[in-house]
Amino acid sequence: MFCRSGPASECRPCPGPFLCLPFLKEVLLLLVLITYDVNTQTAAGRSRLRKVAKQCVNYGQRVQNSVFECNMDAAKCRQVKAILEDLIDKESDSLRFYYLGDNYKNKVEHIGAKPGFDVTETLIF
Repeated sequence: MFCRSGPASECRPCPGPFLCLPFLKEVLLLLVLITYDVNTQTAAGRSRLRKVAKQCVNYGQRVQNSVFECNMDAAKCRQVKAILEDLIDKESDSLRFYYLGDNYKNKVEHIGAKPGFDVTETLIF
């Protein structure tokens, strides 16, 4: 697999789940599910929780308390992952990223309260 590390000529091997294809002109948006569990037993932990939640709100839609659906390209995903990794305490907190790709509509089923909306559709206010 290859990640986009700059110009197409500078692509390099990457362990990530993304593929860099220099000849593609359209940016592929992927659905990424971000979940987190932050230890809130201390004031510092509660502060980290607020910071992580605030960052996730900037990039996606909250679907449950610590779960966000984010449509982003591979570069933005790497950026968000780095931001969140810098915020958490890796000894007591955790992050999970589920890469559902661009063909996710038949992989997500919602039952119950708080129906979401498709962030890729046009919003009318």
